[in-house]
Amino acid sequence: MLVNRSMPSCTVIPVLVYDDAAAAAAWLCETFGFTERWGAGDDRVQLAVGDGAVVVSERPDSASGEERRPPSKAHGCHSVIVRVDDVNRHYEHALRRGAPILDPPTDHPSGERQYTAEDPGGHRWSFSESIADVAPEKWCGTSAPGR
Repeated sequence: MLVNRSMPSCTVIPVLVYDDAAAAAAWLCETFGFTERWGAGDDRVQLAVGDGAVVVSERPDSASGEERRPPSKAHGCHSVIVRVDDVNRHYEHALRRGAPILDPPTDHPSGERQYTAEDPGGHRWSFSESIADVAPEKWCGTSAPGR
């Protein structure tokens, strides 16, 4: 699997939604000892947790009331990112099995190729393959000091 500075090496990465992502990330770091890997504005922070990671994301209608990300069927719910070796093969399998696809495989500036599907419970699953090693600063993120 390709190494990408914008994506941790762990396989499963929960995405937790909060009203105030910056405050939630600070609390998780101060209270549980998590450490910041990178941030994207005030509304998305990736935290290291041992050899794993969690993404803290702000609810799109928090603060300004404006929609900050493209809407999707399960937009705003908690989600999980799963790293896979071949996102296209994984997508084709999920599609054949009838998974509701919210976003087809797409290359992202962060060096990841991802697609998103929904499970029967309405939970969002994004499957991600690293396709380039990209520093967070190259796509408007900021690396945490020492990372």
